[in-house]
Amino acid sequence: MLRIGLSGGIGAGKSTVSSTFSELGGIVVDGDVIAREVVEPGTEGLGKLVDAFGADILQEDGSLNRPALAAIAFSDDEKRQTLNGIVHPLVAHRRSELIAAAAEDAVIVEDIPLLVESGMAPMFPLVVIVHADVETRVKRLIEHRGFTEEDARARIAAQATEEQRRAVADVWLDNSGSAGELVEQARALWHERILPFAHNLDHGRPARSGPVLVPSDPSWPDQGRRIAARLNTACGHRSVRIDHVGSTAVPGVDAKDVIDMQVTVASLEAADELADALTTAGYVRSPTTADVGKPDARSTVAAFDHTNEESLWHKRLHCSADPGRPTNVHIRVDGWPGQQFALLFVDWLRDNPSVQADYVALKRKVAAQAHADNGAYADAKEPWFLDAYRRAWEWADTTGWRP
Repeated sequence: MLRIGLSGGIGAGKSTVSSTFSELGGIVVDGDVIAREVVEPGTEGLGKLVDAFGADILQEDGSLNRPALAAIAFSDDEKRQTLNGIVHPLVAHRRSELIAAAAEDAVIVEDIPLLVESGMAPMFPLVVIVHADVETRVKRLIEHRGFTEEDARARIAAQATEEQRRAVADVWLDNSGSAGELVEQARALWHERILPFAHNLDHGRPARSGPVLVPSDPSWPDQGRRIAARLNTACGHRSVRIDHVGSTAVPGVDAKDVIDMQVTVASLEAADELADALTTAGYVRSPTTADVGKPDARSTVAAFDHTNEESLWHKRLHCSADPGRPTNVHIRVDGWPGQQFALLFVDWLRDNPSVQADYVALKRKVAAQAHADNGAYADAKEPWFLDAYRRAWEWADTTGWRP
């Protein structure tokens, strides 16, 4: 099952995307629809709203007068929080019921208006945000939904900012054009990314990516932070720390467009316990169980048995099933040499531009020779890494670096 978080500011066009996904086979769990259901006449939700905001929020037939509630609830932060505190738990419960009833191979599209505001984005393997500028949204709310300009701007101001939405968006759909253009964007996203993602996840297959170097992307650090938040949600207390590692963590370094993340755990047993949670988050298990060991392994943890230093290079690896964001999640034990070197390597490169240049030159040469074989690409770099391991630790000893 692939769960997608869909959101966007009021008037941005989220409903158009939601409807398109539904027509293409997605099971849409619509937060707006559920929010209406849980405050229908006779429900616990409506009773709590009346207790909090008074009987003036009811129409003559006893149903909720939404404009009246909005005028009160969105007048200040405290009242809005009261509203959210009543409605959000009820919506979450009903949402869980609908998802539990879906087939195991379903694509669940969770249409959540306040996805960003509620901090729910890291719960989803893929977050899609629909966006339009403020003036366009105000115009739509006035023309199509009967808002006054004052109410429209108040509702928009009470929601997340564009910057906050961009911080969590895996996909950004621009709805500054026509509805037809937005539908085409949504259809392309469904066929080119969402369905392949779901298929890969269902079959336990990572997304494919070849050893092709691309120029350094300034958005890689932001993507790393977004993935780290997702991994933190999935791993919970079992992770000691989560870091963006590898070439994409070093600004200005050309690299494969693959984000490498490291989840540090207390033991390999803890790493194995994360398998199901990581799969649910979109990261499938790889058969890889160890890094290539280096001589004279360094470790700050004296408590480990060093009689078999090769075993200290063991790890677990999960890879993203999302073809739109290839990602490797390396799960390594705290204090073991592979875990330490992943952290050291990033800081060493950042501090040594000449090493960066040398490494990029090597990668370009190897990528040209390896063609589409990632295994050959990795193997061809190992002689350089053997020397780099020694040099990086010399730098660490000189500078006083600590993991």
